[in-house]
Amino acid sequence: MLQRLRHPLNAVALTVLLTLPWVYTALSHGGHVEPGEPYSAALTVAVSGIAVLGSAFLLAWGAETAEKDVPRAFAIAVLAVLAVAPEYAVDALYAWQAGALEGTQRGADAANLAVANMTGANRILIGIGWSAIALFTVYRSGASEDPAVRHREGFLRNAVSLDRDIGVEITFLFAATLFAFVVPFSMATVDGGGAAGGIGLLDTFVLVGLYALYIAIIVRGDVEHGEEHVGVPAYLQTFPKPARVATVLLLFAYSGTMIYTAVHPFASGLETIGLQNGIPEFFMIQWVAPLASESPELIVVAYLVNKARSTAGFNALISSKLNQWTLLIGTLAVVYSIAAGHLGALPFDEKQVAEIWITAAQSLFAIAILINFEITMREAVSLLVLFLSQVIIEFAIIRTYPEAVAEAISIDVLYAYTAVYLVIAGYLLVTRRHELRALFAQAGTTAREAFRPRSTPTEGAD
Repeated sequence: MLQRLRHPLNAVALTVLLTLPWVYTALSHGGHVEPGEPYSAALTVAVSGIAVLGSAFLLAWGAETAEKDVPRAFAIAVLAVLAVAPEYAVDALYAWQAGALEGTQRGADAANLAVANMTGANRILIGIGWSAIALFTVYRSGASEDPAVRHREGFLRNAVSLDRDIGVEITFLFAATLFAFVVPFSMATVDGGGAAGGIGLLDTFVLVGLYALYIAIIVRGDVEHGEEHVGVPAYLQTFPKPARVATVLLLFAYSGTMIYTAVHPFASGLETIGLQNGIPEFFMIQWVAPLASESPELIVVAYLVNKARSTAGFNALISSKLNQWTLLIGTLAVVYSIAAGHLGALPFDEKQVAEIWITAAQSLFAIAILINFEITMREAVSLLVLFLSQVIIEFAIIRTYPEAVAEAISIDVLYAYTAVYLVIAGYLLVTRRHELRALFAQAGTTAREAFRPRSTPTEGAD
């Protein structure tokens, strides 16, 4: 009896059950949170949050099962896109409102919220995601044999070693980060005929082009069979190929639908609770909503780390950062243009210029950490402390000063942190310049091999 309960399909069934209360809520009530009803908001957060948790496990199982038939990097890239799909939906909503209300104050506010949500999501992914998962990986290594963890003498000297095959992702992320520094120099027309910073179609062409080239490279990689899976993925991989592929597609489709439909009400519920407790709307949309939309991805990565698959977990985090830093930014101008009815650039104000630059600077710092394919506990703590301290300081400022004064001080704080990130990143890039050259050389070799014509096996050969 106990053996039957441990059957992998029972785990799948129990996980699907976690999503059913949300399916009922969405079908019967549309998943709406009524303003001014704390119980409704809290209940929505609970039901949708549990659905996100269950869906994250289904998504992870689908990605692990897919590794039998497609390159692991490609399976992880698909996982990353599905996990952050809600973030795309939220940003697309604000970009659409900005385009539809072009030339109005409401449209300008929506454009700024789109940029704020995007930069918040990207900084959360590194500041909390990369750092916390690194710390959790080392913590878990005490209970499991994780070959990726390097134990060293000294305070916070332990490190997580990354798969060197992730060099392509790091290289493309480096290129996207360098380009992000010039995005605020793009100009967008604003109400009254003036000009402001904007995300334009040139940015779309470059950033989406980078991601398309990345996918073209990794999809040509070899399928790896060296890593043994356990539990649900191991069982699903025993299916015949047609059934296995159908199962993976079903897991991806169901979990992706659940995550896409549940995360926005989850974030809205949290926003409602926050607003009822006096937290400013802009702060909620920049930090609380992205934290909610990033939760499926962080759950998936924590699941992989818990199975001593920390390299796959970090691959997912880096792939997610890459697709957010390219596709997410790049598609904003497209959505804006469609809603506006003409080709245009999503405009943003001075505060969002500072937000983009600090996000790019944090990304550069994180890349500088990873170019030697490891992250130490000191580096993880540095990422976490810098991120949390900036958010806490900004929250204290907006709670203390009037709006106009608070914004001016916040911009100064953002530029100060940008400078700190750039100084540390510059130091690391200089001291690790040999590793940086090796990283570029490895990525170049991988790209050339991906597009090199493959010889057809001789007929009848073994």
